[in-house]
Amino acid sequence: MSTVTAGTKALPQTVRRRRKADLPPWLNPPSLWVRALKALVITLIVITMLYPLVYVIAMSFASPAQARSGVVFPTEYSLDSYRVIFEGGTVTQGLRNSLWLTVVGTALSLAFTSMLAWGLSRTKEVPGAKAVLIMVLATMFFSAGIIPNYLLIKAFGLIDSLWSLIIPGLISAFNMIVIRNFFMNLPAELIEAARIDGAGEWRIFLQIVLPLSKPVLAVMALFYAVGYWNTYFNALLYINDAERWPIQVVLQQYVLAGVTIPGSVPVADQPPPPPGITLQMAVIVLATVPILIVYPFLQRYFTKGVLTGAIKG
Repeated sequence: MSTVTAGTKALPQTVRRRRKADLPPWLNPPSLWVRALKALVITLIVITMLYPLVYVIAMSFASPAQARSGVVFPTEYSLDSYRVIFEGGTVTQGLRNSLWLTVVGTALSLAFTSMLAWGLSRTKEVPGAKAVLIMVLATMFFSAGIIPNYLLIKAFGLIDSLWSLIIPGLISAFNMIVIRNFFMNLPAELIEAARIDGAGEWRIFLQIVLPLSKPVLAVMALFYAVGYWNTYFNALLYINDAERWPIQVVLQQYVLAGVTIPGSVPVADQPPPPPGITLQMAVIVLATVPILIVYPFLQRYFTKGVLTGAIKG
């Protein structure tokens, strides 16, 4: 009978097979056809997800002739769509508004969220911290509604102001909880040593706590940035001036509502403008690609930042 070496003892082949049969199915190594099926399914999922993105980018660069012919995937490319968009000014203004909103909103939200999280993480030292924590948690389950929020924004004179898209959602309760839990996992001995050396709360927070919290802060910054960049519904409610629309509202107007993009109307004695499909795809690319560029730089912080801040509370 053939044998195999297992640790320091030689076991018969039949015993080894019996042990494999006694294991649960998910602990046994998959067979060749199972691995092939998994590879096929993953490949199909990747193709299904990547094809629309590649198609949109390729069509935004398609030459006018191929775009009008209705080809599935263009082979001739042109920059006319982007030239018309940037010359029109509306999309460019929307990009500037979204960029300002994302940078300023993310910086302020991260600053105020981290300060609140640090204060609520010292429940034994800060009077009333538990009561404030309960009030913050209550906002995750109860909301005033659209009309009261609109009346509040109007009462503060924030209609047609980009600040109306920042101040109401300045602090996310969920993000605050994750950062707070991360702060609570920091070594208490380190904080006590800093206090013994004469460091005050602000110095401890700025020079010790924040540098040690880069992973969770990077993840929360990405969450806030994506939220501000994709702001649409609140902008539709509070912003009436087209000059202050963020790029997502501009995208909705040109792609879904069918509003004509400036520069896309034929003019006598001028070359014909690019087809509407290439202009719409170019607007989609400009509204999507910037946030995709930022994501890979912060992806490595996801596991360490989110899990460490969410396991213990």
